[in-house]
Amino acid sequence: MKKITHLLIGTNNKGKLKEIRELLPKYIKTYSTSEFNLKSPIENGKTFEENSIIKSKYFSKKTNLICLADDSGLEIDILNRKPGIHSARWGGRNSNFKKAIKKVYKKLDKKDKNWRNKKIKARFICALSISFFDKKIVCVKSKVEGIISSEPKGINGFGYDPIFIPKGKRYTFAEISPDKKYKIDHRFKAFKKIKKFL
Repeated sequence: MKKITHLLIGTNNKGKLKEIRELLPKYIKTYSTSEFNLKSPIENGKTFEENSIIKSKYFSKKTNLICLADDSGLEIDILNRKPGIHSARWGGRNSNFKKAIKKVYKKLDKKDKNWRNKKIKARFICALSISFFDKKIVCVKSKVEGIISSEPKGINGFGYDPIFIPKGKRYTFAEISPDKKYKIDHRFKAFKKIKKFL
């Protein structure tokens, strides 16, 4: 396969766009969906992989560019692995993550009033896919294990970063500097698997 030199990043999430651009080799010219004024497709897959492929195929067909798309989310064991593939939807129509985080805490309180004194196991999952038109080139999935913080902490990152403490660390993803976070998070791990296709 020829080296990819032009790549559309199939996301309307500014945080994800920035992080993916940081991870990509510098020789690749990247485009964002906002440059083409593209709305995201309906994600009706049942897994992170399916939703990632729906996005990469859809955006590729719309732009005639090879597209890399990410589908990621937070699974909390005690909540039956929710919000999972609906992680962004918990924030409502505008994906307001302050709202989504409140919802997580509300559901945890309902499940177990005493949860803040326990280690609530959770993980971030990331599925990355590259597609060209209707053809899936590759799809990989990675995860990072951790626990839920008793309160949101930190101002870096995006999404659920303020409430996720990666395993072996004392700080949330939002308290860790971005360049450190990029080296340990779920997206970076997935990137390592997908790199040979770029």
